[in-house]
Amino acid sequence: MSAIENDRLWSAILLEAQAAAEAEPLLASFLHMTVLRHPSLEDVLAFHLSSKLASPVMDARALMELFREAFEADGQIAACVRSDITACFERDPACDGYATPLLYFKGFHAIQSQRITHWLWQNGRQALALFLQNRISEVTGADIHPAAKLGHGILLDHGTGVVVGETAVIGNNVSILHGVTLGGSGKERGDRHPKIGDGVMIGAGAAVLGNIHVGACAKIGAGSVVLDDVPPHCTVAGVPARVVSQGGGGTPALEMDQRV
Repeated sequence: MSAIENDRLWSAILLEAQAAAEAEPLLASFLHMTVLRHPSLEDVLAFHLSSKLASPVMDARALMELFREAFEADGQIAACVRSDITACFERDPACDGYATPLLYFKGFHAIQSQRITHWLWQNGRQALALFLQNRISEVTGADIHPAAKLGHGILLDHGTGVVVGETAVIGNNVSILHGVTLGGSGKERGDRHPKIGDGVMIGAGAAVLGNIHVGACAKIGAGSVVLDDVPPHCTVAGVPARVVSQGGGGTPALEMDQRV
């Protein structure tokens, strides 16, 4: 996404927040504090996430400065934030504006918070990353290990009950519904979690277990338990999951068709 498109996204968020403040006076103070008084999308996100994740032992000001540090140090985080907002707007019928996930979607908040904990993990600050992982899971209901590698354009719909293990990898333009587990298959150590390809959609309540690969543009049916590699452009469903269709075109993560 270009710098001009980034500016357009931020401009759209400002216009939406202003319109909402005018339409609902009870929210005017909230919207001014969280959006309208800030100079950038990064500042909004740093303020909003720090307010949510603050606790008696970690105040919001310290967290906000930490999040700003992460955004300034790694420009890819900001690019991914914008891509994730766009993913929410384009794929979730409950999302009626660009400001909506930024302000109200805890699945979006969980993903962006993990991007910061991943930056901490990569920079040798594992203790703080784990502290924040615990706090993020308490607040959002999603437990994503700081070491997990996430691509861009990720929709974490609702986010409640999502678990992503330490060595998991999630590609670009992936859609994940609530209650999904990307976990291990035992007590082995090392590389033990799933690798999810680009364009994959994982239905609600599905469990993908072990160091297996889910190929690009595959679809995993709701409630499935996946224990083996999934070929690209296939749909799997069941317990244990089996291929129910293959060779289909399109990108399931973008289409969001839950049928198998």
